[in-house]
Amino acid sequence: MRGYFRRPVAALVRRAELRTGLRWKLSAAIALVGALVAVALSLVVHNAARVSMLDNARDLADDRLVIAQRNYELSGRVNFPGARIDDPALPRELREKAAAGRRATYVSDRSGGATDIWAAVPLKDGHVMSLHSGFTDRSSVILKDLDQALVIGSIAVVLGGSAIGVLIGGQMSRRLRKAAAAANRVAKGETEVRVRDAIGGVVRDETDDLARAVDAMADALQQRLEAERRVTADIAHELRTPVTGLLTAAELLPPGRPTELVLDRAKAMRTLVEDVLEVARLDSASERAELQDILLGEFVTRRALAKDPEVRVRVVHESEVTTDPRRLERVLFNLLTNAARHGRPPVEVTVEGRVVRVRDHGPGFPEALLAEGPSRFRTGSADRAGHGHGLGLTIAAGQARVLGARLTFRNVRPVGAPARIPAEGAVAVLWLPEHAPTNTGSYPMLPDRPGRG
Repeated sequence: MRGYFRRPVAALVRRAELRTGLRWKLSAAIALVGALVAVALSLVVHNAARVSMLDNARDLADDRLVIAQRNYELSGRVNFPGARIDDPALPRELREKAAAGRRATYVSDRSGGATDIWAAVPLKDGHVMSLHSGFTDRSSVILKDLDQALVIGSIAVVLGGSAIGVLIGGQMSRRLRKAAAAANRVAKGETEVRVRDAIGGVVRDETDDLARAVDAMADALQQRLEAERRVTADIAHELRTPVTGLLTAAELLPPGRPTELVLDRAKAMRTLVEDVLEVARLDSASERAELQDILLGEFVTRRALAKDPEVRVRVVHESEVTTDPRRLERVLFNLLTNAARHGRPPVEVTVEGRVVRVRDHGPGFPEALLAEGPSRFRTGSADRAGHGHGLGLTIAAGQARVLGARLTFRNVRPVGAPARIPAEGAVAVLWLPEHAPTNTGSYPMLPDRPGRG
């Protein structure tokens, strides 16, 4: 049975690659935005601080030049540190402004990264006095300290943003996971569960809108299913009396081939009506198991051979189980009937612990049944006449749910055979629970998606 649970490795890898937590996505987004904002602000602050320092240095150089000019005009000689007359290294731009009779300052960057600050003023005797200084070491140290503080601040912003993203994303993720868990419970038939109550919380956000929409959808679907079930049950109940009367009247007909045909069809109709009523009861979630302790292997052997003496029964491991014998017998009979009707002999029944397997050697189950599970009035046969109404496996699955058991279906194929190779038989597996079932009412079944065995 290992093949039943096998999944393609590539599919699992793809699912693992695509699944990423909301908290980490939100954290990464906040961290990225925080990093971009921190870098932008750091560049703006750094440039603003440097421009401000350069402006202060130019103002200082201009003030010193005014003092040097005044001293020169009073004494007739240059007696101010750093002041020069007609300095050949004076930048061309500053020389042109001095020639135009303007006092000006100029900043230039050397290849080594050093910054030069110039100030020049035209003198009355036609010469040009200039003052040359550099960006002070103190200013460079201040800029380096500022850059270091900005880097530390940026890192703190990114880490803080990531932490906030994890907290916010974690809260949203928890709410969404609670909503998903509650929605899964609703899908399994727990109609009293409400997604909005499951997520809880004081803050109202989009998840509340989603929860309310899911609750409204679940209520609408439940009402529709209940209405359909009620209509089905009512129709079947109303048909029971006339069908019984028809069968009684047919039994009073004189013996002959026509009478046999009428009786056969009347009995088939009565069986159909009883099956529809049973499906309606199972769908209503009102059925409860009447538990007894039985030896599973002995029980299955006696019931299977009573149903069909040609069935091969093998008890690999006997076990005592607590279950409802009547419902278990119903499941077993329906599986044997389906195997005999749609499969080919030999039909084999194997009991191993709490697991019962029913196998035939026919063409296998239809692909629709394997993908979606049993469905009423769908047999998978092109010819519906004489092949049942698709209710046998539906009833078996419903009774299994009342027992708290799990009923699965698969086809037997050669190992490694492609899907186009015909199946070598069909296997229905009933997994009885380890503990006695409690509150195991029926509800719409979510079919497993079996693999190939």
